[in-house]
Amino acid sequence: MKRIDKASEKAPRNLGLYIHIPFCRSKCLYCDFCSLATKDGALIERYISALCAELRERGREARDRRVDTVYFGGGTPSILSAEQIGRIIKTLRESFSVDAGAEITLECNPITHLADGTSYFCALRALGVNRLSVGVQSADDSELKLIGRRHSFAQAKQTYLDARRAGFENISLDLMLALPSQTSASLEYSIDSLLALSPEHISIYSLQLEEGTPLYRRRDKYDIPDDDTAADMYELAVKKMKEAGYIHYEISNFARTHAHESRHNSKYWSLDEYIGAGLASHSDFGGARSENTADMDDYLGGKYLLSSSKISEREREAEYIMLGLRTLRGISRSEFFARFGIDLDEKYGAEIQKFISLGFMSDGSDRISLNERGFEVSNSIIVEFLEK
Repeated sequence: MKRIDKASEKAPRNLGLYIHIPFCRSKCLYCDFCSLATKDGALIERYISALCAELRERGREARDRRVDTVYFGGGTPSILSAEQIGRIIKTLRESFSVDAGAEITLECNPITHLADGTSYFCALRALGVNRLSVGVQSADDSELKLIGRRHSFAQAKQTYLDARRAGFENISLDLMLALPSQTSASLEYSIDSLLALSPEHISIYSLQLEEGTPLYRRRDKYDIPDDDTAADMYELAVKKMKEAGYIHYEISNFARTHAHESRHNSKYWSLDEYIGAGLASHSDFGGARSENTADMDDYLGGKYLLSSSKISEREREAEYIMLGLRTLRGISRSEFFARFGIDLDEKYGAEIQKFISLGFMSDGSDRISLNERGFEVSNSIIVEFLEK
């Protein structure tokens, strides 16, 4: 095995920033994220104050970095008023060096601002938010009810149109497959309904039954598609999206053009640095991985950090393989050698040739990548690489 001694590399200048807003109006039946349903305005205000304090502290650690992506996730970030979001953005601009062209994304629930939709989205744009991610999940109202979503598709469509009227030119819509009682026909209807809106980006995720969630506990009472049916649904979704001209740039993500790919999420897949601020958020910064506390009382009291550990070269290599094979870009031989000092073909040549011969992988002059057939069975392929 060929290896090289790597000189210490200067840390990447660009940095992603994830901001977790853990509040929701109600919790979906499938959700196991760190979130809580509340209408307690005082609690939300205390959380924003603690979040801003953490941002100021983390900003001191990243003085030599430039933030080029910001992502408000949750929970439901749009549960906050524009003024509250403005306070957070003001703090992060004061605490970090934020690039003038930074991608700033905010996740949005369709029902949180129906009454003042256009004015709310205009206020967000004025704050610098330039990308929205709207959780539609299905165009079938009966499917939405079964998973505990409080909105209808008509309301989701209204939210999308309000954002368009406010001037948003980069909107992503989320869709789920393998939902209770969902069929290939209803999935196709949902995809067609989203495509009719012509968003710049669509994410399509398969329902995961997570232990401890209400949907998991009630799973025997629902008609949930099995794995084979879910695989067929995924294949249908990919076919529909490609026919509509979208680029399948990551297993679950489709963009109208390469310029509309999620720049922030691409940081995760490329092992770029990011800092997570907020309850239960994660960071990959300065060669270490850290996790924030999920205990609200601790967080409000200023005890942000739960754990931190250095990332070994072996872990990095495994992550690079796993995440790279999820994307259209795949894995670059030259980048792999520069990062790890390992010849990709020497170490993984047998696996590469195996999956090329099976028709799951493509091989360019510098890059290997999974094709559409490979994406469908990516988990088993990635496992074989990781076992090496």
